[in-house]
Amino acid sequence: MINANDFSLAELVIVAAAEAWRGDGEVLATGIGPLPRIAAGLAKLTFAPGLVLTDGEAYTVEEPIPLGSRDHQIKPSGWMPYSRVFDSVWSGKRHAMVTPVQVDRFGQANISALGDFKRPKVQMLGVRGFPGNSVCHKNSMFLPNHGKRTFTEAEVDVVASVGHNPARWPLSAKRKPVDLGIVVTNLCVLDFNGPNHAAQVLSLHPGVSFEEVQAETGFPLLRAKRMRVSVAPTEEQLAIIRRLDPSEIRANVIKGNPPGRKAA
Repeated sequence: MINANDFSLAELVIVAAAEAWRGDGEVLATGIGPLPRIAAGLAKLTFAPGLVLTDGEAYTVEEPIPLGSRDHQIKPSGWMPYSRVFDSVWSGKRHAMVTPVQVDRFGQANISALGDFKRPKVQMLGVRGFPGNSVCHKNSMFLPNHGKRTFTEAEVDVVASVGHNPARWPLSAKRKPVDLGIVVTNLCVLDFNGPNHAAQVLSLHPGVSFEEVQAETGFPLLRAKRMRVSVAPTEEQLAIIRRLDPSEIRANVIKGNPPGRKAA
């Protein structure tokens, strides 16, 4: 029997992240990493039936594929080869939740390298599809370790994903609206929809204070007008999460797999 009062921070984050896709209609939902992927499946099965999910290879599916074992019997509902993924990207019919290593006050994100780009301290993935994704469709974010190294005081070391910094648009380029969704972390949920695209905290995870979040962020934050406590998972949501992740891969994402309610 599932006890709705017994949930992990990872499960709380999944429920919060699922809200990114509320009201999106029929779009390709892409969750990068275990928690965003489970969140997309949770959204599909509870309040967003129009979401299009893939098996990660060539098909669309109506039933999200559980993490871990590939013994799951896939029941494809459509064809989604790589070319059709790009058709969805370019047309704006996609909403991804990405997992950058740095985010700045402009909502710009970095997955490429840390330090001087010519001689980086850490070389990572490169910008990959971030530039095109960020100008073509909506993107939300998940960062499992909220701190000043991830939410940087200065601009991110490499602008892999565009944000609301006009200086990063060439003078000859026509600026496109940047559609940033929510940013979910191990401490809170925020967005960049404050005045002049300022970052604002939408909800605090149970036991976390606004002052604590601000102390771990390298740029000023605002309190959203209706800032609240992040909603705890229901029994139904927990059952779905545990069905989508039977191997409990989610337990390894946030360090120490802490409980959903932070101790005083």
